[in-house]
Amino acid sequence: MQGDLERVLFDEPAIHRRLDDIAAQISNDYRERELTVIAVLHGSLMFVADLLRRIPLPLKLECLSVASYHGKAQTSGEVIFKQVTLPDITGRDILVLDDILDSGHTLAAVRETLETARPHSIRICVLLSKKKQRTRKVNADYVGFEIDDEFVVGYGLDFRERYRNLPYIGVLRKELLVQPV
Repeated sequence: MQGDLERVLFDEPAIHRRLDDIAAQISNDYRERELTVIAVLHGSLMFVADLLRRIPLPLKLECLSVASYHGKAQTSGEVIFKQVTLPDITGRDILVLDDILDSGHTLAAVRETLETARPHSIRICVLLSKKKQRTRKVNADYVGFEIDDEFVVGYGLDFRERYRNLPYIGVLRKELLVQPV
């Protein structure tokens, strides 16, 4: 699989160092409060597991299964929530964890949906944020790394459900993005 990458952007030690920093910031910001973490599946799975083990706070973990790429290299703009009901978050401090902030479609839809349940607060934490003009206005409160507008895989991020298990993040070779399914 490494042969499918143009280059590695962040190796495993760099990712873990950055997670230590983010966890310290979140722990400080939410000290003496109980946090409800909402993981956006599936891309955030490794990020969520590694980050939460570094946060020594009482917390609840919920997951949302959301899709917007549908097997393509770019978002369709259509965000589909795959579960029937949302978790009970009324009056709670919410931290949404996602793998990447790209067009903004997914995280804007997640935020708008969660706001209907009237939580006390909502903050967003992403492992990666692309430096680009977003289709939907959404900002992350915590960002692991800012990256250029390239298609990245590894550490939970996928292309056609492959590469999630790489322990690092790399740029996928462009010619692989145009191959038929």
